[in-house]
Amino acid sequence: MIFPALFFYLFSAVLVGSAVMVIASRNPVHSVLFLILAFVNASGLFILLGAEFLAMILVVVYVGAVAVLFLFVIMMLDVDFAELREGFLEYLPVGLLVGAIFLAELLLVAGGWVINPTVAKTITAPIPGNVSNTEAIGLVLYTTYIHYFQVAALVLLVAMIGAIVLTLRHKANVKRQNISVQNARTKAAAMAVRQVPSGQGLRETDAAEWVK
Repeated sequence: MIFPALFFYLFSAVLVGSAVMVIASRNPVHSVLFLILAFVNASGLFILLGAEFLAMILVVVYVGAVAVLFLFVIMMLDVDFAELREGFLEYLPVGLLVGAIFLAELLLVAGGWVINPTVAKTITAPIPGNVSNTEAIGLVLYTTYIHYFQVAALVLLVAMIGAIVLTLRHKANVKRQNISVQNARTKAAAMAVRQVPSGQGLRETDAAEWVK
């Protein structure tokens, strides 16, 4: 039993330290790298809990896609973070207010858990012990919490469409594909047969007509 405890304290210590460094790092690239380290250690804690499916999802989805996407965007956009920090004091009161609200919520949750430790057990349904971790998550997610799952998917869909609409820019000088015009083209409009005299070829005066 000593080895699981040692690994638990190791993963927990590295996870907390990397989470602090995500906020404390001045370089945003370093912050993303510390975030990846935090995800890896969190997946280790899930493995110790017997939730191997959640550990795999955390590594494959968050580390392999989300965190790498953050790193790619930060390195490609070359954002001037010194300019972004200029308005720090202006938004500091709002940030302190939001932080105080989150802190109050965490204290309320922790206080409720200390007062009645069996609250978490009373609101969860028993999971059969003869199924795997992945099957157990599927049974709970697609039965008891199916409506919440669908609402979350709808919110993500709306967020994706909104991001596409906000970032889409139409430039006047950029040629774009027009499906209706392409489908309406006929052989007569797309092709023209010209009899070129032998030995003369195409003259510069006929270039505009041939291109058209």
